[in-house]
Amino acid sequence: MSQQQRRALDELLRHGPLDVGGDVAEQRKIFHEMIASVPLPDDVSTTQGELGGVPVVTVRTPDPDPAAVILYFHGGAYALGSAPDSVGLAADVSRRAHAKTISVDYRLAPEHPFPAAVDDALAAYGALLEEGVSAASIAFVGESAGGGLVAAALLAIKDNGLPQPSCAAVFSPWADLTVSGASAGADGKAALDPALTPEALRTRARDYLGDRDPATPLASPVFADLTGLPPLLIQVGSHEILLDDAVRLAARAGADDVPVELQIWPEVPHVFQSFAALLDEADQALNAAAAFLKRNWAS
Repeated sequence: MSQQQRRALDELLRHGPLDVGGDVAEQRKIFHEMIASVPLPDDVSTTQGELGGVPVVTVRTPDPDPAAVILYFHGGAYALGSAPDSVGLAADVSRRAHAKTISVDYRLAPEHPFPAAVDDALAAYGALLEEGVSAASIAFVGESAGGGLVAAALLAIKDNGLPQPSCAAVFSPWADLTVSGASAGADGKAALDPALTPEALRTRARDYLGDRDPATPLASPVFADLTGLPPLLIQVGSHEILLDDAVRLAARAGADDVPVELQIWPEVPHVFQSFAALLDEADQALNAAAAFLKRNWAS
C-alpha cells in the first residue's frame, strides 16, 4: 500500500481530460476513449446480447462457476459510460469471484430520464429469472451511479414482489442525488477528490431527474426504507465527495436490519477498484468484494 501509488493515481485523475459535468456528447466520447486505451487481458471474452429487451454484454473469464452470475451496473453519473466500457472492471470482479458477469447497458439521461435506468435494471433481472437462473445464484455489483442503481433496483425488486438476489456489492455508490452529504459540502472532501465535484453531480442529477424530487427513494436510496434487501457490501475511498453517500447508505441499511459491511479505504479516490493495475488497495478491495460474493452464494 504505497503512498507513491496513491499520489500517482491522484495526479493522473486530476490532470485527465474527463469532466463529469461537461457537455454530454463530448464527455461520452472522452470516457469511451479513456476506457478503450486500456487493453483487456487475452483471456477475457465478451458477447453482446439482450435481457428483457435491454442490451447487455456478457463477460467471461477463466474457470467460472456455472452456478454463479453477477449482474453488473456501470458508472457514469447516469449520463456517461456503457456496458462495453465497463468490461475491464467487470472482468476484474468476474475473475476473482469465478462467475459469469452480465453488464447491463441501461438507458442514459438526458435522452432517457428517471426511471428508465431502474426500469432497465428490473427488466434485465426479471428476464434472468425467467430463463431459470435462481435468484440465490445471482449477485448485483455496481460502481458509482451504478452502485446507486443497484440499491434502487433492489428496492424495485421488492416493490414488484420478485425474489431478491443473493447479495449486492457497490463501489463508491452515488446514492443521494440531492448531493447533500457532508463530504460534498464546503468543509467536506472536494479539495481531496480528484475525479468528482458537487457541481458536476448536480448537473447530471438534473439531467437524470428533470423536475422530479431528487430525494425520491428510487433515485436516492439513502432516503429509502431498505427493509428486506439482501446482504450488502459497500466500499468507498476516504478521498471522495461521495464518502457520505456510502456511510449513510450503510447506516440506513443497518437501521433497516439489512446485513451490511462498510469498507472505507484511506486516501483513495472514487471507484479506485478500477485501478488494480496501479494500486495495491484496489487489488485488495476487489479480492474482498469477491470473497463477500462467494460467501453469500454459498450460504
